[in-house]
Amino acid sequence: MSITPERKQELIKEYATVEGDTGSAEVQVAILSERIRNLTEHLKSHKKDFHSRRGLLIMVGQRRRMLDYLKSNSVARYEQLIGRLGLRK
Repeated sequence: MSITPERKQELIKEYATVEGDTGSAEVQVAILSERIRNLTEHLKSHKKDFHSRRGLLIMVGQRRRMLDYLKSNSVARYEQLIGRLGLRK
């Protein structure tokens, strides 16, 4: 269900704004999106796992707040990020 350290490092390298960037909103949203995708797949086969479902809802809310923060500070960065992640249609 969780992501491997190797996959996390790949996401950090891909979405980092500068070298060594691990805490920017882009990186955090990308890592959360990966965790949400993995947990969604888990819940498709384990329909009664309500504890994990609660964790999923918490992560989705956290990602939503980060995206709202990014949108309020820089619309261009927000639009670029959701385009790269494929979050909006």
